[in-house]
Amino acid sequence: MTAPLTGPRPEPTIEIAERPLAGYHPTHYAPPPTGAPPPRPPRYPRDAGDDLPEVPRDLRSRTLDDKLSVAGAAIGALGLVWLIAERIMPVHGLLGFVPLWFLAYVALYAAVTAVGNSAVVVKDRLASAVVTGGAVLCGLILVGAVSFITYRSWPAVRGHVNFVTQTMAGVGTNDPFTRGGILHAIVGSLIEVGIAVAVTLPLGVGAAVYMSEVGGKFARLVRTVVEAMTALPSIVAGLFIYATLIVYVHFPRSGFAAAMAISVMMLPIIARASDVVLRIVPGGLREAGLALGSTQWRTVWHVVLPTARPGLATALILGVARGVGETSPVLLTSGASTFLNPNLAHNPIDQLFHDPMNSLPLFIYFAVRSGEPNFIARGYGAAGVLLVVVLTLFVIARRLARQRGGR
Repeated sequence: MTAPLTGPRPEPTIEIAERPLAGYHPTHYAPPPTGAPPPRPPRYPRDAGDDLPEVPRDLRSRTLDDKLSVAGAAIGALGLVWLIAERIMPVHGLLGFVPLWFLAYVALYAAVTAVGNSAVVVKDRLASAVVTGGAVLCGLILVGAVSFITYRSWPAVRGHVNFVTQTMAGVGTNDPFTRGGILHAIVGSLIEVGIAVAVTLPLGVGAAVYMSEVGGKFARLVRTVVEAMTALPSIVAGLFIYATLIVYVHFPRSGFAAAMAISVMMLPIIARASDVVLRIVPGGLREAGLALGSTQWRTVWHVVLPTARPGLATALILGVARGVGETSPVLLTSGASTFLNPNLAHNPIDQLFHDPMNSLPLFIYFAVRSGEPNFIARGYGAAGVLLVVVLTLFVIARRLARQRGGR
């Protein structure tokens, strides 16, 4: 008999044969020599072309083939649309020809590009053609509108300083251009817009401060209402003031009533733009003001609003540009006159609240509808003045926005 084993039982050992992994080589993971840079990790190609160097594709440059494709597609689309629209289908005029030509151009350009390029390049070229065509179309529309108004208004404004220094009081519709002008309409527009600014600027900025600084459920409701009123038709604003102020309160048609109608149009624009500007003010400025012991409203007044001043000026100018060209509100609420109102020699405050007042949009409306060639030319001259005012306001707004962005 054998003696029983004493002491701890030894643990069984299991030998596992080491199998090299696929693609493994000892030199891949060997420590690098002293002073040598560490080796790159191995890269195993998954297909035949994967081991090629990755070169970014330049989408901005255009080769000769790309330029010829654009020219060929444009010329081919022009001939195709001319054949179909002018010879086969009863489509005449630029209004129908240009959209059909653009659609045919996009289709032909996509087909030509797809011959020697991949689907990604075709989509890129197609999107570029659509975006570029839209920008060119908008530019052509703007240039066409400015050119048309300039051409129609040239007889009335050419060398006639009285056009902006005299009124139409005592001047007939067929009188020569050396008599009469639109001074009363210019002054009326300035007064109406000035009153509207005095009403909408504190209300719009106050609503924006409430939405961005206070917050809460009611602030979300106010933001929703403001965004909905941004697309409010101008005729609705005019009808609202006409029904409440003129019909119900028995307030006469006057410049003040027209200013209230313009205020309804300007208020959501100023409030919405101011809200966007205040929300991009860095939060660290607010936290710094509060950390120094200032209250929330003192921080808003002395820190947030001064920081957003260029943006608030842009919001005001955008609102003024929207209100100065509105015709429907003033057509229902202001009445029309051929004289300067208010007249400083005859109680101007009373005239402002009780007498009719003309404006540039209203003068344009009645002049173009008169049917008299000279008066129509005066209307286009007033349209040119209004166009210059609106374009100037938008240029100022863009410059203020750039200054704010540069800071």
